[in-house]
Amino acid sequence: MNIVVLAVGKAGQCAEAELCGRYMERAGRVGRQIGITDVTVREIADMTGPNHAAAEGEKMLAARRTGPLVVMDERGEGWTSVELACRLAGWQEAGTTNLTFAIGGADGHADAVRSAADRVLSLGPMTLPHLLARAVLLEQLYRAVTIRLGHPYHRA
Repeated sequence: MNIVVLAVGKAGQCAEAELCGRYMERAGRVGRQIGITDVTVREIADMTGPNHAAAEGEKMLAARRTGPLVVMDERGEGWTSVELACRLAGWQEAGTTNLTFAIGGADGHADAVRSAADRVLSLGPMTLPHLLARAVLLEQLYRAVTIRLGHPYHRA
């Protein structure tokens, strides 16, 4: 299964980008042991203007691969790390080849993106900067893989 994180904004050369890269690499490397072939981030350019969230949403939906779409939104469901690991296992058992997570820009997701979602997931009730949300999601994907492998990284 390929996991793609579609994220509005450019990471550049900041500390958050380094952290994202570290967890993306770990999740991809360790994930191969359970059939996750790739974990990548595809960046969607920030848009400007009065309808920028809708324009970002159109680009995001056009970049989406076939398969389930999980939209990250503070109003979504709250999953534990173990629940995320179980859902990943379920998607794999169902034969899912592509799984997409979507992180919106400063104004969140357009209605069209939320409507296209198979699931809407929250990282918590607080609003996070999208680069930090990206890092947290990638860490949780790595954690989910380690949970499935019985690796001691997840100690809860």
